[in-house]
Amino acid sequence: MATRHPFLPTFSKLPTLLPVFPLPEAVLLPHANLPLTIFEPRYLNMVEDAMRSNQLIGMIQPSDNAEPPTLYAVGCAGRITHYVERQNGQLEIVLTGTCRFKVAHEVDPVNGYRRVTPDWTEFADDIRSPESDAIAADHLALFRAALHRYLENNQMQADWQLLDKLSGESLMASLIGLLPLGTANKQMLLEAQNNTNRIIAFTAILSAQDDEPKSRQ
Repeated sequence: MATRHPFLPTFSKLPTLLPVFPLPEAVLLPHANLPLTIFEPRYLNMVEDAMRSNQLIGMIQPSDNAEPPTLYAVGCAGRITHYVERQNGQLEIVLTGTCRFKVAHEVDPVNGYRRVTPDWTEFADDIRSPESDAIAADHLALFRAALHRYLENNQMQADWQLLDKLSGESLMASLIGLLPLGTANKQMLLEAQNNTNRIIAFTAILSAQDDEPKSRQ
């Protein structure tokens, strides 16, 4: 498992105002990485403003299709740890998950993007080193077995040599972004209290979806 990123802020340094990027099925977990391509003018503004301040952006899912969409109550702040400007005017960035937050209030937007007052208090443990939230081997074995069945049943190809080398935490973080789990399921996984609860819930989601094609036959 990777150690905590040395440049992520401590809990006492987390900001009282946070720009947010509402994006369905894009979930960032603490200590995980999320690559993003930024091209909309308002989000280009957001990234540029973040780079001039604390480099933090809140990833949060919209809960409906309204305009602007309603936000789920919980998101995760990520620090920009990789930044590349492209000649086509786009930005390639990587966010490293820092700490989850609850939306205490939404404040007026600036430069086209939305902002919230985050409440970090419930998620102080996210700041700890990831080694303190390791997944037990028996939970990981059940998860890998459910993942095998899910991918085979849905005729999805996977590089098992690569997947088997990943830690449980890295594997979950990658698959939450890649698999079509649905917004509500991804939100449930984000809000899980810790990695043990998250992998148990993830195993149940994969097992339930694994049964769906069979039930239709």
